[in-house]
Amino acid sequence: MLTILIAIFIIGYAAIVFEHPLHLDKTVPALLMGALMWAVVAVGFHEGIFEAIDGHGHVFSIVGHEGDHHVEEGFTNILLHHLGKTSEILIFLIGAMTIVEIVDLHRGFEVLKGWVKTKNKKKLLWIICILAFILSAIIDNLTATIVLVTLLRKIIKDRNSQLWFGGMIVIAANAGGAWSPIGDVTTTMLWIGNKVSATGLIKYLIIPSLVCFFVPVFIASLTKPFQGEIALDTKTDMEEGQLRSSRQMLFLGLGMIVFVPVFKVLTHLPPYVGMMLSLGVVWLVSEYIHPEENFDEERRHLYSPHKALSRIEMSSILFFLGILMAVAAFESIVYALNSNGEAVHLLRYLAEVLNDAVPNKDIVIMLIGIASALIDNVPLVAASMGMYTEPIDAKLWHFIAYAAGTGGSLLIIGSAAGVAAMGMLKIDFIWYMKKIAWLAAIGFVAGGLTFVALMSVLGVTY
Repeated sequence: MLTILIAIFIIGYAAIVFEHPLHLDKTVPALLMGALMWAVVAVGFHEGIFEAIDGHGHVFSIVGHEGDHHVEEGFTNILLHHLGKTSEILIFLIGAMTIVEIVDLHRGFEVLKGWVKTKNKKKLLWIICILAFILSAIIDNLTATIVLVTLLRKIIKDRNSQLWFGGMIVIAANAGGAWSPIGDVTTTMLWIGNKVSATGLIKYLIIPSLVCFFVPVFIASLTKPFQGEIALDTKTDMEEGQLRSSRQMLFLGLGMIVFVPVFKVLTHLPPYVGMMLSLGVVWLVSEYIHPEENFDEERRHLYSPHKALSRIEMSSILFFLGILMAVAAFESIVYALNSNGEAVHLLRYLAEVLNDAVPNKDIVIMLIGIASALIDNVPLVAASMGMYTEPIDAKLWHFIAYAAGTGGSLLIIGSAAGVAAMGMLKIDFIWYMKKIAWLAAIGFVAGGLTFVALMSVLGVTY
């Protein structure tokens, strides 16, 4: 049964990788993979082949407990737990995307577009990537990518140039999110789990993250795709120019997204609750604000949040659902006993085998970063948090934060920012691997070496 489970994942992942040659939307294999893997887990559990394990290490087995209501309920709660964790990400994503689309309906990004005066591709690359690096640390790498890709589509009309700039945004956004406790879901996990402090994260990772951002952007600025000039769209008519509400909706939208981490700090509630509140405020204001001088009921539908909802990438949302639930299936079955005699799931077992096979923790963590480009970094970091017992702000936790946060840039589907850019710009997986991955790899390694050197200088060891 485990072989079947792994085979489904491999086949599904291959279908996602080769979506364009297959002419098949990546959402389809993701959904099929997630559903089929859980079906295999459920059948295996009820047949006594698998034992189920929850997030607290509690093991449930049907063997000898046939018909036991508590065992059945335990398995169901494991599924609901993973669905809940996945839904937190999806609700956050839906809220952020909707706010961005509402701002876009009011042509708020025309304000940012007006700030970009240069036609030089090299200068534009630095402007866009610096914005991505800074914004991702404030409003998280996913939301920053959504905002900047939306801006990118307003500025650049050439399809090929959009792809190149979009790929570099992913690298810059992931690098920017790695040094902030709210910049990436994995840094947030480590922060909430008392593995790192906000000040420690900034202190130890700001320089490696800057290197991870600067090196690939500098190299890219010397390549042919970023030479020459672009044709800026200079239309100023009502169809393309700003509205009366453009500036207000832009600052309200971005302000409410920035408010989400503040809300979390004040209430200690998950980020998606703050995003729900922010979306509600933006939606409320959009219902009453007048985007045009002569605004009547007949034109209200043009700026309606309902129209914004119809424009969000629901296929990307469903893709996330399938992928995250598929990975969760691996986390839900007992694979083996570790050296301490504890039952562990497959991902944690693999992580511990890797740790035993490679005694150098720096190499292990860099391999975890590389793996985060293939497998979602959330379960990888979760497994790492269960493997090690180092105190808060230990070198290991900060290196894991860096590696898991920036390693996802190696593949377009390796991070939330990459998936968002992939959906919005229709970036081909193979194209990204050929054109952008090598730049991301150089930045990833350069930042990693910088971290190791910095820790050596500071005298910090494992």
